[in-house]
Amino acid sequence: MLHRPPAVPRAGLRDAFVALAGTQVWAGRLRDIARRSECGSRVAQAVRQRHAIELTIDRLPWPAAAPCLPAARRLTELIRAVIALERRLPPAGRYRLGEAIQAGLTADATLAPVFHLVRIAELHEQRGFTVHFAGLCDGAPFDLLLSRGGIAAEVVCDTVSAETGRDVQRTAWLDFADRIEPDLQRWLAGRRGAYLLRMTLPLGLRPGAADESDGLTPTMLHHRIGRMLERGCRREDDAAAVLRLDPLPAAAAQSGGCSLLAQLRRELGPEAHLCLTSDAHGAFAMAARAGRANEVGAAVHRRMTSLPPTRLTGTRPGILAMLVEDIDRLEWRSLLERLELEGEARRFLIGAAARAVVAVSCASRSELLGLAGPHTGDGGELRFRNPGHPAAALAALAPAVLSSV
Repeated sequence: MLHRPPAVPRAGLRDAFVALAGTQVWAGRLRDIARRSECGSRVAQAVRQRHAIELTIDRLPWPAAAPCLPAARRLTELIRAVIALERRLPPAGRYRLGEAIQAGLTADATLAPVFHLVRIAELHEQRGFTVHFAGLCDGAPFDLLLSRGGIAAEVVCDTVSAETGRDVQRTAWLDFADRIEPDLQRWLAGRRGAYLLRMTLPLGLRPGAADESDGLTPTMLHHRIGRMLERGCRREDDAAAVLRLDPLPAAAAQSGGCSLLAQLRRELGPEAHLCLTSDAHGAFAMAARAGRANEVGAAVHRRMTSLPPTRLTGTRPGILAMLVEDIDRLEWRSLLERLELEGEARRFLIGAAARAVVAVSCASRSELLGLAGPHTGDGGELRFRNPGHPAAALAALAPAVLSSV
């Protein structure tokens, strides 16, 4: 069970958490983030956003006013909960928790999965369950064991990146935009007015595509558009890209960058990738879409399908608690409003892979940090019950499995 630790002054929270990770591991992580933040401005901003939890922890203690911000206050609570958990775990559990924290400080991983685990445990304690950290304490394949009214259920806390559901990946787009920025500045220097380069990328845009048949890489797209601008072409089409450069009305150049991007966002929707380059006399906007709609919900479905065979024992009802990463609040809200996530979750629950699963829940980092909007349900999560599971109607499990929408 989760218990609040003895009061740890906010000034000591950083050191207490860093001790769990190891000072050398923590210092190495900060150096890695700093190194990756030396890239172009857009990539650097994305790196800082993805690793905002680590950077925020390292800035502790915050000014007195900071905990008034919901995300800062919630992160403080989660840090305290992790510290409390470590103090109560047996030696093997402390070791596994340390491994999980270190894994979150490696390569492109984050600490969000560790805090997701603690948050899911807290939610179920608040719902009246006794929570045992079976994964940490016992090395179980699932993470949490819930008990209530003589009934037990296994919970798997898992994370899936929205990038796996995008043909045009956000990281690749930002890399491309940083690469081509100097070219666009030179191109604008001899021109006045506003321009929009629309791109449809049927084969996608990814950091590691082997060749154009697998989709474009940022370098490939940079070279193609650079050649297009040098030749003065306004249109170029092939299987990998449909490119069209058009002048915009004079008012667009005078409206300011934020206004132009907001207008394009309203016109093109949350799935479009946008960026803007401007100078005193003109503006060059770019908008890209894949050849098909994003399939973030389908990516969550695929991830859920892969979990039961290895993460659930099948001897108790199973619950999958999914955290969707790399998605902003606009795209998350759109995903919920279109019922895409609900449709994919319910489609998963009627399939053979969900035979041992009584419910699934989904949340984003916004919910993790206490920024849930009106579209999420109880506890800031979407939850869907599997009506075909024998335990779906048990009153003891109802607070953990009843559909929230």
